[in-house]
Amino acid sequence: MNPTENGTLDLPLPSRNFALTRRVLLLVLAASVLIPMACLCIYGYYDYQRRFADAEELTERLARVANEHALKVLDLNQQLETRVVDTLGDSDDADIASRQQALHRALDDMSGTLPQVAAISVFGANGALLANSRWYPAPQVSIAERDDFRSARAIAPVTYFSLPLRGKVANSDVFTATMGRVSRDGHFLGVVSIALKRDYFTDFYHEIAAGDNALVIGLYRRDGGLLVRFPAAGNGAQPAPDTPFTQAFRNNELYGRLQMTSTIDQVERVLAYRRVGDFPLYVATGYATSAVQARWRHNLALVTAIAALPCMAVWLLIAYSIRRLDSEQAAWERWQAEVAMRLSVEASSRQLRRMGALGNLVANVAHDFNNLLMVVSSNMTLARRKHFNDVESEVLAVERATAGAESLARRLMSVARKHPRKQEVIEPAAWLRSVLDTVKSAVHPSIPLTVECSADLWNVMADAVELELALVNIAVNASDAMPHGGRIVIRCQNARVRGAENDLPDGEYILISVTDNGEGMSEPVLRRAFEPLFTTKERGTGTGLGLAQVLAACEQAGGTARITSVPDAGTTVRLYLPRYQGPAASSKPEEVREPEQTASEPPIADDHPLRGMSVLLVEDNVDVAAGITAVLEVFGCAVHHEESADAAFALLGEGYGFDLVLSDVQMPGRMNGIDLAEQIIQRLPMQKLVLMTGYADDIERAKHLGVRILAKPFNMDELRDLMADGVPH
Repeated sequence: MNPTENGTLDLPLPSRNFALTRRVLLLVLAASVLIPMACLCIYGYYDYQRRFADAEELTERLARVANEHALKVLDLNQQLETRVVDTLGDSDDADIASRQQALHRALDDMSGTLPQVAAISVFGANGALLANSRWYPAPQVSIAERDDFRSARAIAPVTYFSLPLRGKVANSDVFTATMGRVSRDGHFLGVVSIALKRDYFTDFYHEIAAGDNALVIGLYRRDGGLLVRFPAAGNGAQPAPDTPFTQAFRNNELYGRLQMTSTIDQVERVLAYRRVGDFPLYVATGYATSAVQARWRHNLALVTAIAALPCMAVWLLIAYSIRRLDSEQAAWERWQAEVAMRLSVEASSRQLRRMGALGNLVANVAHDFNNLLMVVSSNMTLARRKHFNDVESEVLAVERATAGAESLARRLMSVARKHPRKQEVIEPAAWLRSVLDTVKSAVHPSIPLTVECSADLWNVMADAVELELALVNIAVNASDAMPHGGRIVIRCQNARVRGAENDLPDGEYILISVTDNGEGMSEPVLRRAFEPLFTTKERGTGTGLGLAQVLAACEQAGGTARITSVPDAGTTVRLYLPRYQGPAASSKPEEVREPEQTASEPPIADDHPLRGMSVLLVEDNVDVAAGITAVLEVFGCAVHHEESADAAFALLGEGYGFDLVLSDVQMPGRMNGIDLAEQIIQRLPMQKLVLMTGYADDIERAKHLGVRILAKPFNMDELRDLMADGVPH
């Protein structure tokens, strides 16, 4: 063998771990997603906390600013009220009315330069207006029923701050700081009321809010009453009296922070509040949490978008890498499959060459063996017809040995695919019943053998002898696999194969399975079970042709054979035979064989139809030719023997005529038996011709010519019957 022939088998295929590479890429992809997400979550959490802290700091700072502003305004207002009260002293209503003009000028001078003051008014003990900084003479106005007058009278001389109102005198949107006048002996003399402009406070609050619509700044009384608010509350709404916000005022807390939903506009805010000095007033600033959250979300979305750009680049790169990896893996797998296929084809080619050489060797041996058997068989026939004396038992022993040798030759030829097939339609159930005794005889008597057949089995087209031999071979192997006893079951059923099952084309098959519960086969033995000449039996006890013949018999019928086996559990051999779709086999009565003649019986008297027939025998084997010639001469034929087809063709060309040409196929020389038959058909179309061979290929070629053929080794009675019936081409 060429040493380079199997060199490729020794080359290790390079390995690529695509799964590991894909896992690494997917891990990197997961990391490129999870790590940025974790960083964004951490950043988002701390940014959220920072923004709320900034909002709280902003409200606290603005509350301080608003508190300082309110404290300055109210301190100045307190001084004004004190000056007015001191100026009036214990003057009663009449005295004040008499000095109205002078008081008007004095009050006007006090309020003229103060933008927060709308008007300064002096009311008498009955609530009537006595003097005013804006009007002279003072209009006839009474506030006796107003809350600020009654409350100021009740708490005099403490200053009382009213809720927002429309000033009757100033005619503007104000709230009042009202101080009651009390004489030295404790009599109520009236009130001094300073109307403070709410717009003054809202303008200031608008300025420090710097246009931030999320901010709310307000001035509140201790009881929670709203004096000034920016932005303004619609419809003069007031806070609910029972909120944590108003409760802190009632508890007289100096400052604080909280988060709550406003009862005025239903907006959740972060709030900071402070008490305005010793006054019963508070300033409060609030920042809407929705604005904080919206700005936080906007910033987080912006950061996410910026961070997503490099992440998307990484994701696209990983996706591209995975796609390239898939393409490489597909190409790699195709390359590996191609390499594996090439290696398999090369191995199959070498195996086929070896098997072909082995088959040719086996076929040649079997062919020569068949020729020897023909010699033995023909001479046994002659001995029987010549009334052998005292050697009948020996001759019968030779005949039995000949039958065994014929069986061995049949198996050799079958394995080599050279045995002539005799295809016929078989009814499986009837056929199994007919061969059951033969199969049982091949099995050890202690092993029971049962047959199970399904109803309505399909017919098959196969060589019945080959199929019987296959069943016997399987039974023998099963029996040998059960040295301590067991059981063999033969089942026959219809089977429909779908989806390339068992490497068979889709279709309908007869399945014959032979199951035993013997020792089973190991995996290495199972792989080589059908290999010719492979055997696990002891030397001299097995030929290694049994299962090879089984596979050959099934494949010649168009099917196959399969084995499943479990060590120490048993083996099942399945034979798949295609369903025969043609007409059913005609039921012919079995031929009744005449009893064999003994040595004392006279020669058979039915040879006269052949008497006088001239036969040209073409056979290269001298012994075979001698045996066939002797038998034909006993039949009464005149035989002329030629050892080659070339010599026979030359003899016929010279004008010699014969009733029958009986020729072997495989012969030395320029022409073989098939070539001789073709020339006879072309040149002598009326010449009767019979071919004989042991090769299946020759039979197929001869059938195309329409020539009758005898398969070696044949019984001489077959030849006699063929000649007696007349032999057309």
